[in-house]
Amino acid sequence: MRITYPPGMRLLRSTDLALRVLMRLAVSADAVPTTRQVSADMGVPYTHAAKVVAELQHLGLVDARRGRGGGLALTERGRTASVGAVVRTFEGEGDVVECEGATPCPLSSGCRLRGALRRAQEAFFAALDPVTVSDIVADPTGPLLLGISRGPAATD
Repeated sequence: MRITYPPGMRLLRSTDLALRVLMRLAVSADAVPTTRQVSADMGVPYTHAAKVVAELQHLGLVDARRGRGGGLALTERGRTASVGAVVRTFEGEGDVVECEGATPCPLSSGCRLRGALRRAQEAFFAALDPVTVSDIVADPTGPLLLGISRGPAATD
């Protein structure tokens, strides 16, 4: 499953993967997939999935257990997490444009664009704030996600 965003609304790959991992785990009520299985189901490298899963675990959204009988499970906090909060966390609070980098913008002292873009970015996040992980896996998405999962696999 690949999510394509309109130009100007492109998310980092890690943000996209974090949302897809949360969605995949939200429909895994009976099975406890491993990071390796989720990475295969999502068609992403294991190392990328492992990094994202570690961050999701750090945020308290995913429970990850190693070894025999281990795997990934969505926590209750993960199930009710705001999509906007997840996107903010993975995207960071930085500006949409870099005005102060190695080559500072000559307009930075009087530019109105930076503020307009910051407001647009916040409106984007705000539109996602009331949406929960449970909301985005409701029918018809949940059954589609179940269709791409391959069932239980060996532990990592």
